[in-house]
Amino acid sequence: MTGRQREALFRYGLEGLLETYHDSGMRGLWRYYQPEVQEKWLSRTVFRGSIQTAATEGLEDFIGSYGQLTYDDQIGTIGGGNHFLEVQRIAEIYDGQTANAWNLKKGAVAVMLHTGSLTIGHHSGLLNRKICQEIYPVGLMQPENKIYPIPEAYEKQNAWNRFWSASGNAANFGFANRLFLGFMIQEVFTQVLGACDLALLYDAPHNYIWKQQIDGEDYYIHRKGACCARGCEEMAGTAFAYYGEPVMIPGSMGSSSYLLRGLGNRDALCSASHGAGRQKSRGDAIKGNDEAFRQFMKNFHVITPIDPNRIDLKGRADILKKWEESVRAEAPYAYKDIHEVIAVHTAHNLAAPVARMEPVFTVKS
Repeated sequence: MTGRQREALFRYGLEGLLETYHDSGMRGLWRYYQPEVQEKWLSRTVFRGSIQTAATEGLEDFIGSYGQLTYDDQIGTIGGGNHFLEVQRIAEIYDGQTANAWNLKKGAVAVMLHTGSLTIGHHSGLLNRKICQEIYPVGLMQPENKIYPIPEAYEKQNAWNRFWSASGNAANFGFANRLFLGFMIQEVFTQVLGACDLALLYDAPHNYIWKQQIDGEDYYIHRKGACCARGCEEMAGTAFAYYGEPVMIPGSMGSSSYLLRGLGNRDALCSASHGAGRQKSRGDAIKGNDEAFRQFMKNFHVITPIDPNRIDLKGRADILKKWEESVRAEAPYAYKDIHEVIAVHTAHNLAAPVARMEPVFTVKS
């Protein structure tokens, strides 16, 4: 990207990329960027993938020279933790009418991406904490959890605008990151299978804040580890007005994932889970669980950058210990049962199942 493209991305999201895509000369993955298709897909992305911001504080080095085309090691990457890219097979259809409208067929291949804004999000979090600390009243006891309030008030307008821009910069980068990961999997499919198309069903973030009017009152809704699950009424005027918002709930590595349609439950602020969720912390998953770990390694073919069977690693207990801990931390037994999680969503009218997907392979970093 050129510096102009990066600034447009941070300030205007996917709409900014649409305005500046020609800067790339359609080189590399940009050859998959079809402006007509991308413009159409904006309606299949929460906030059209575009949160307008006034600034790009602290991102000057990343943006780089305005007219120079440069490469970076962030966009198009998965990140750590429970983020992943998974190729799936649609195993079951529960709602034929919705599945047909969303072009889903049993046995078809689907790709699910779960990742966000990476170091840009980390930068945004640190900057926003600094902004909030700077305006926190002197002499007032500091919050133990280090979560500082920030008022939307005239006398604090500068701080508020900085806060909002930093948050929007990160969200916009997350939208673009998922877009380019999609291009990367399309590149792999094309190399192996020949020319093929991947159509976007939906893209929704799971860590964000936005302003919304509810029953005539203005609110700020903050979702952390949750995705939106709006119903038909809330999705009026979109392609999902007759079905509800697509909700993607992945299970653990190796288990099923589900696609649901949102039911617009106001008591839950039209929200749903963004995954099965952990039942063991990473620390607890690493300790013990020996039999479960052996069974996991027996049932799944796990490929990592480090091959534990390499002869030259046999004597490196330190490396092998870190390798095993990283695999144990994300093993299936560390997560809740996905089927039980879906049952809770159904029982409480949060979202209704449309299809169940089984993994073909999962890529994690």
